[in-house]
Amino acid sequence: QSVSSKQRVTGLDFIPGLHPLLSLSKMDQTLAIYQQILTSLPSRNVVQISNDLESLRDLLHLLAASKSCPLPQVRALESLESLGVVLEASLYSTEVVALSWLQGSLQDM
Repeated sequence: QSVSSKQRVTGLDFIPGLHPLLSLSKMDQTLAIYQQILTSLPSRNVVQISNDLESLRDLLHLLAASKSCPLPQVRALESLESLGVVLEASLYSTEVVALSWLQGSLQDM
């Protein structure tokens, strides 16, 4: 089943958009947000991706520590509190958008 490009799904503004990531801490924060989103999805297809994001975040922390600039701990974002409501309304769209934007963010990194 295809989705029309004219259909709009609202409430996905908590997903980081595609923009240049200028710092290690911004990269870490972006990966943390995607990791939170993916772990909230019921699909088992995203478990490995979530684990890979954790590994990438660990590598970022090691890189930052090796440069003597440790990264601050990322805490849960308030914008993700509404994630459950969005998932109920548009589960498939949330997964598709999150994975597509994650791919773009990783390519930018």
